[in-house]
Amino acid sequence: MNEYEQTTRELIRFIEKSPSSYHVIENFASLLKEHGFEALSENDGWELFPGHDYFVTRGQSSLIAFRVPEQAFENFQITAAHSDSPTFRIKENPEISVQSRYVQLNVEKYGGMLCAPWFDRPLSVAGRAMVRCGNVLESRLVNFDRDLCMIPSLAIHMNREANSGTDYKIQRDLLPLIGAEGSEGSFLSMIAEQLKVPENDILSYDLSLYNRVPGTIWGIRNEFFSCGKLDDLMCAWSAVTALMDGVNDRSICVAAIFDNEEVGSRTMQGADSTFLSDTLERISICLGKNHQEHLMAIASSFMISADNAHAVHPHFPEKSDPTNRPGMNHGPVIKFNAAQKYTSTAASAALFREICAAAGVPCQTFVNHSDMPGGSTLGNLANAHVSLHTVDIGMAQLAMHSPYETAGVKDTLYLVQALVTFYRTHVDCRDDAFTIG
Repeated sequence: MNEYEQTTRELIRFIEKSPSSYHVIENFASLLKEHGFEALSENDGWELFPGHDYFVTRGQSSLIAFRVPEQAFENFQITAAHSDSPTFRIKENPEISVQSRYVQLNVEKYGGMLCAPWFDRPLSVAGRAMVRCGNVLESRLVNFDRDLCMIPSLAIHMNREANSGTDYKIQRDLLPLIGAEGSEGSFLSMIAEQLKVPENDILSYDLSLYNRVPGTIWGIRNEFFSCGKLDDLMCAWSAVTALMDGVNDRSICVAAIFDNEEVGSRTMQGADSTFLSDTLERISICLGKNHQEHLMAIASSFMISADNAHAVHPHFPEKSDPTNRPGMNHGPVIKFNAAQKYTSTAASAALFREICAAAGVPCQTFVNHSDMPGGSTLGNLANAHVSLHTVDIGMAQLAMHSPYETAGVKDTLYLVQALVTFYRTHVDCRDDAFTIG
């Protein structure tokens, strides 16, 4: 097993242990603690010390980790990614009895997913439940961790137009089958059984479907891998992994993982919240900077907004830009957009290219086909609260927003290496010039 494959297998193992954004953050917190990071709470006062490492969570589904240098810091060097992926959320009162034959779960769409790949594959349910414990309402993680439900296709004999394109209706076509007749009333009791609490102590939940098909490495030379949630756990895992290996004696190195990017980020734990600005300001206050010194540190800081990018598709090469055509296994992709849906500028892209060169990592570019508007990501939303020089990047992948996505085996290690170099290299950003090292 080469180093590229080994790193990718570590990523796959993390994703398979992280079936919801709540599990993502719990697993990151455990990993950080194992590497000596101390947990902070927004509800408590902070006391920070030079040479120490910390993390704080918000809403159980977002996390900001940071490393304090031994000497007075000059700026922040940040990588941001997101913990959520498109899925189906389980509604309240979810059980639907059908024709006295079946029990379905009532779901709604979360994010802009590809619907067709959700059919005919084993699914399960994970997230969190709120439980009454005396006068305390306590959050508990839930993961059934078994093949629990499935969304069955309609046979070709009953829909002769199935291969001509289908206008899917979530309420009609995509409700998962979870049981046969006689299993009504089982869903809440299953949650109670897993959490070992009475049913009437479960007050509410945030639960979603997830794909149970294991991740795999494949191709003639094992050059590709497929897994759920590559958008954006490939970037989030790489950011946290790099932070644990990156140290800078002049900068606060930060990995920020936000929830709810797939639905616009406008939540208390999303990138379009005060989480990042609050955290950076508290760091400055605790380390003795006044308000003006904090703003000076922000002005010279840099952020990498990391969210995966589209590779040229083998069936539809015409969907890509004629001259900017990212490929898998060719390194990080800098993303540009004239409408400013991405934050990359000539200045921030030039800096990131220099970081990749120093890391010995190839780098490529993505721009939408001019007649096909693309998506957006979290960089510009975070910038509305903390204005930083920022570059938007990602790793080239296929089948974005499918429950089973594909990327290049080399690219996981490429991204980790680029981010480690970023954290280890001091960057001073000015309006007219960036200084590296």
